[in-house]
Amino acid sequence: MKKSTFGVELCYPNSVKRFYKANGFNYAWIKPKDKAGQTWTGMLLLDCVLQFGLNHNDYHPEKLSYDSLRTMINEPEKVSEVAKAQYDLLLTDALITFMNHLHYGKLNPEVSSAKIDGGGLKGFNAESELISALKGKDFMLTLLSVQPKTKEYVQLQSYMRLIKGQYVDDCYEVPETEARKIAINMERLRWANINGFNYIHINIPSYSVKLHEKDTTYDFKAIVGKAETQTPVLSSSVTQITTGPDRKVPQHVFTQTLLPQAIKNSDFFEHNHYEIYDIKGKHIAINSYRIRQINSNPAHYFARQSSACDNSLGALVFQFSNKFNIYLHDSPNQALFERDLRALSHGCIRVQQAERLAELLLKYDGSESKIPLMQKSVNAYQKRNFILRNPVPVKITYLTCEIQEGLPVFYKDIYHLDETLENQLYGMSEPSIADNL
Repeated sequence: MKKSTFGVELCYPNSVKRFYKANGFNYAWIKPKDKAGQTWTGMLLLDCVLQFGLNHNDYHPEKLSYDSLRTMINEPEKVSEVAKAQYDLLLTDALITFMNHLHYGKLNPEVSSAKIDGGGLKGFNAESELISALKGKDFMLTLLSVQPKTKEYVQLQSYMRLIKGQYVDDCYEVPETEARKIAINMERLRWANINGFNYIHINIPSYSVKLHEKDTTYDFKAIVGKAETQTPVLSSSVTQITTGPDRKVPQHVFTQTLLPQAIKNSDFFEHNHYEIYDIKGKHIAINSYRIRQINSNPAHYFARQSSACDNSLGALVFQFSNKFNIYLHDSPNQALFERDLRALSHGCIRVQQAERLAELLLKYDGSESKIPLMQKSVNAYQKRNFILRNPVPVKITYLTCEIQEGLPVFYKDIYHLDETLENQLYGMSEPSIADNL
């Protein structure tokens, strides 16, 4: 925090300055009794931050007392102008901080508080939204509208409002560990910055790929990265679909170079991104026994090699720009999708029914006429690119909790990331999720 000219520490000092400049350098909250409705609403929101998975300590609770505010509003002559100014500044800073936390999250790895306070970000601006809220008809609704609007977030927030609001002091009690699990996943959804109705949502812990369209969601099973080769969280857009993306290895190279090395090291094919097929195109699962069997009659087998993070991209790959060089793609080994735990890849995401997903994307793109050619290219394993005129946003998230039919569903924390985030949000001295779940 930095001190202002009135000697108070602020979380977003530059944002506060911009707010008061836009407000004509007038008091925003210390007003006559009959005009202080928005002030009390702002205080009420700060009282209810637990219902949003946030922490009271981040919003100047020791300075923003109700008793002081009542005196300032009901008996203003008893309070100095400096004290009034300090309170007004602190309440502005608290609400700007609250709004930034609702919109960006408190610990956003891509958008720091310094970057937000610098004022150079495009799009959302907390101080401007706060000015609009003061001028609007529904102050509370305007402030809360800065939250993500995705179904996943809205459901988590509604459930959190129940367990930290409606159910408080009621006979229904929810363990603190459950509330924290929900809070850290609300935080992650704020980072995701998902806008609009049409996008692909890949969630790592639930092993799922969902294509969201305005009125429909299509679900697909996914395989994600192992703990040692994790799938990253990122945002991008699918720009093209490629059929037949893997390279078929010349037969003499397969027989004279690859097989001898695989006989010496049974992991050779996997480590070098090779998949083996029989002459009918059936995928062959590899082990040391099968390698010796192949070596006895190599003419009946061939290899394909992927240039990506996985052994094989299968018949289809969905390409999106990212610094990790990962893809969303098909898999020749469809049996793996029947496993419950599917953290099996080198970081890429394999999707079941990849051809169906490709059809849906082409249809959404207004290129339904290209579907037969895409299907023909898949069947012939022919390399061909299908450029999307309207790139489809793709969001890869790490959500270990979601709401289904009104109740939370928890997923295995396969990369062990929950405890670290919990400690950052709540402090090391608090009880840990990992100790109770």
